[in-house]
Amino acid sequence: METLEPCASVIIPVFNEENTVQAIIKRVLAQPCVQEILVVDDHSRDSTYERIKEAARLDDRICVFHHEVNQGKGAAIRTAIPHCKSKYVIIQDADLEYDPNEYAELLEPLLQEKADVVFGSRFLTTRSHRVLYYWHSVGNRFLTWLASMIADLNLSDMETCYKVFRREILQSLELREDRFGFEPEVTMKIAHKNWRIYEVGISYAGRTYKEGKKINAKDGFRAVWCILKYGIFNK
Repeated sequence: METLEPCASVIIPVFNEENTVQAIIKRVLAQPCVQEILVVDDHSRDSTYERIKEAARLDDRICVFHHEVNQGKGAAIRTAIPHCKSKYVIIQDADLEYDPNEYAELLEPLLQEKADVVFGSRFLTTRSHRVLYYWHSVGNRFLTWLASMIADLNLSDMETCYKVFRREILQSLELREDRFGFEPEVTMKIAHKNWRIYEVGISYAGRTYKEGKKINAKDGFRAVWCILKYGIFNK
């Protein structure tokens, strides 16, 4: 694959990731396609914000935002969206579960003008995966099935972090969800607009709750409500 010119803004929502945030920023900056990184600290209670500012002093491609009150992943992404300047926008978690080395493959359908949005699928792939929670996998597949049925799609991984957009599409959406409801909300809203969605298989190095995983059963129930809310009741 040819080396890409800088064409992507990367949004990184962060909360209490002092052990990984500098490492993920370094990995993202190493990708030739990255034009800028927008890091949003969601009022971390550890040294995360200080470490983000340290990284920003070393590279002017890093834009730093800070919430005075913890609001959630969706709110952090909304903070960054209006400030994105590149042609494409990539959502990246700060916990090292997803590998920035796969950006080029995620961008390919967009660069070929075949897609408007690309999802990185953890299930549509033969790449390496850490073996972890069975019921998380069941929950993810159920939520994807429900969203796909309501939106008339054939997605394999709605809950994936890796979602890549043409910038004008993401900036045109009126997003409301503050926490992990961002995933079903944005999925249902792009489906209603009939934008072209592609999936690309990705690797996944999941982590345990002891290692810092944050999503829980409450977020799963909220995801069901968001699928119904934005898929049926509030298009």
